[in-house]
Amino acid sequence: MIALVLATLAMQIPQHVATTPAERLGEGWWKDRHEQCVKITQAGGVDLVFLGDSITHSFEGPGKAVWDREYAPLKAANFGFSGDRTEHVLWRLRHGEIVGLQPKAIVIMIGTNNIGHGSSNPTQTADGVKAIVAELLEKVPSAKILLLGIFPRGANADDPMRTKVAEATALFKGIADGKRVHFLDIGYAFIRIDGSLRTLLMPDALHPNAAGYEIWAKAMAPALKKVMG
Repeated sequence: MIALVLATLAMQIPQHVATTPAERLGEGWWKDRHEQCVKITQAGGVDLVFLGDSITHSFEGPGKAVWDREYAPLKAANFGFSGDRTEHVLWRLRHGEIVGLQPKAIVIMIGTNNIGHGSSNPTQTADGVKAIVAELLEKVPSAKILLLGIFPRGANADDPMRTKVAEATALFKGIADGKRVHFLDIGYAFIRIDGSLRTLLMPDALHPNAAGYEIWAKAMAPALKKVMG
């Protein structure tokens, strides 16, 4: 079954900027964080992996209280890098991060920077997400994957960025099979009935604040419990 899923994914993933592994050259903090994450991988003992960009990275900032309470007891490790796009995550997976661990689950939140930086359109962004999932299915066979929809961005429902991240999410959510790969979109928790963003939770219309991380944890809890077994 997994071989069939991988083969199907491989046929769906063309080569372009979002699917071609890329290192972020000239950014010393990024290289240092990568080396720290390689050491975490080599040390082992991780049951839960969070993989993504600044939204995940910030569990070490505004989301720290949530992390310490909800995820640290589950032997979690944070592999979020501020500013990362799908191609950077692919590079990290090919250079010593996560591969070699035997986690129970991997939570993925990635893609907003592909759209925000203008480097990829929604289709390319979705391809990049699919490539990450395919890599993990093959190289981290112990893990179930909880693939999150890209969080909404932009203050209003008709914001072009909001539209594009929603389109990318719609294009990659279908790779979930409910067995190894589970999809969850909790973007609704950050949006009012009229479609406007709840800026008390995302003051910059992109990143959750401390209250936003509390909402994230609560909305994700049932699905995380399921994939953690």
